[in-house]
Amino acid sequence: MTGPLGGPRFAAARTALAALAIAVALVPSAGYAKSHVDQKIQAQQAHIHDVRAKLHEKRGKLDEAKARVGTIQAELDDTNRNIAAANGRLGGIQAAIRSTQRKLAWNQVQLDAAKATLKRHEDVLSRRLVDAYEHGDLGYVDVLLRARSFADFVERWNDVRFLIKANEATIRARKADEAKVVGIERGLLGTQAELRGEEAQAQQQRQALDGLAAQRTQLLLAADEARKVAQTEVNELEEESAAGEAALEALIVEKQKEEEARRLAERRARQLAGEELPPETAPGQLMWPASGPITSPFGMRVNPVTHVFRLHAGIDIAVPTGTTVAAAADGRVIVAGWDDGGCGNMVVIDHGGRLATQYCHLSQIFVGVGQDVQRGQAIAASGSTGNSTGPHLHFGVRVNGRAVDPMGYLR
Repeated sequence: MTGPLGGPRFAAARTALAALAIAVALVPSAGYAKSHVDQKIQAQQAHIHDVRAKLHEKRGKLDEAKARVGTIQAELDDTNRNIAAANGRLGGIQAAIRSTQRKLAWNQVQLDAAKATLKRHEDVLSRRLVDAYEHGDLGYVDVLLRARSFADFVERWNDVRFLIKANEATIRARKADEAKVVGIERGLLGTQAELRGEEAQAQQQRQALDGLAAQRTQLLLAADEARKVAQTEVNELEEESAAGEAALEALIVEKQKEEEARRLAERRARQLAGEELPPETAPGQLMWPASGPITSPFGMRVNPVTHVFRLHAGIDIAVPTGTTVAAAADGRVIVAGWDDGGCGNMVVIDHGGRLATQYCHLSQIFVGVGQDVQRGQAIAASGSTGNSTGPHLHFGVRVNGRAVDPMGYLR
């Protein structure tokens, strides 16, 4: 007699259980694999966080170095302008000295000429005085006595008197000219002495400025070298950060593969058990995670925070802080937490078929890694965390780890 489980009506049940057991045996060690990948994701996130912290510190030092270079450069430029002004003043003083020297040379020529003329007149007068002394007034008297008539006498008398007065006037005028030239010469010599003093002072000022410029040039070279070192450190950390983010992306793809393997094995088991399965999520079957206008579409753009031209790997939906963010489709949470790459608080959900959705800049997160979520379920609240210019939701879609335009998947 057949036992209670040996009848025909239990044969289908036994077959289904056997199939389920086989399917479960085919599933990878999900608990271990999941834990292993999750640990690697967490470790990579921690590494990126450390790199970002160092990068933030180095960027601060780079900003300080750039500011110091700018300050010293401005001071050096100011010093160079002062040097140019000092050179202009010195050039003006030296030009004035040359002009004074030319005037002195011309004045000396005039003085020499005046002295020569004066000497000639003095010589003539001296000879006449000697004649007058040796012959009394006979020289002039002789001229007068030779007059042939009274009219001639008067004319000769006037000539003699005019000659004597002219000689005396000429001598006085020449002496006055000489005195004037000597006075001008004294003034020019005084001016030249003052200009020489100003020249010496201007040269001292320029030498001091030259020394200051040399000092600031050395400071600028040292500051620029420090800036270069800081820039190199920032560049290296940025490369390390980018490599870390790429590694994290790879781990997320690995996590998606793990979830896909788990899901396929589970689906196969349910099929063998005769269960009716829901259709897979496909393009055009994602719901909007939040309602609002799109302020930035998918595509290349200049990042409003970093000012770098790069791919905007999603769409920005304008919503106030605290707006409920819903899961775009059924799936399992594979990332939930802070992202140092600029997303701030972030959730990533794997939907199977190598399809994943990303939700960024959240103010709150309501789900955890490994949690299954349903389409439309509240998973977070919108915000403005990370690299953000204001409250909004960044929504991204990835297929096989590659960012695609979400608009082709939303309805």
